[in-house]
Amino acid sequence: MQGYAATEAVPVAEDPELEKRLVNLAENLRCLVCQNESLAASRADFANDMRREIREQMRMNKSDDEIVEFLVARYGDFILFNPPLKSTTWLLWFGPFALFLGGGAALIFYLRRRRIQINEKDLPLTESQRLRAESLIKEMNKDQSI
Repeated sequence: MQGYAATEAVPVAEDPELEKRLVNLAENLRCLVCQNESLAASRADFANDMRREIREQMRMNKSDDEIVEFLVARYGDFILFNPPLKSTTWLLWFGPFALFLGGGAALIFYLRRRRIQINEKDLPLTESQRLRAESLIKEMNKDQSI
């Protein structure tokens, strides 16, 4: 018989109401290891520890707001999937828009400059440049016929 890797069962609280409350709260909190997963969905050891900490706080009859305040004080606003808009989180809220606008402005500037460069190359020759080009072509034709 082949050996299979056994995984540890995820502990479930004795109280189903407490577990439901934990899942509801953990859905709005970010796993700091996975960063794009909620604490409820993450399988990281850190997430397991955080869920255990949240269960303990719930058993001590702390409200969800008190638990969130505790976690924010400990880990910062980044632990919230929807951090509050304040001076320390402006970069989180407006950074992507600023990068998008900056990139768009740089692209427009580049395209305009490129169009000017292309248009400068399409300028008609002056009379002296045209005569010089014709004489060079005639000289090349003479050299090729020899």
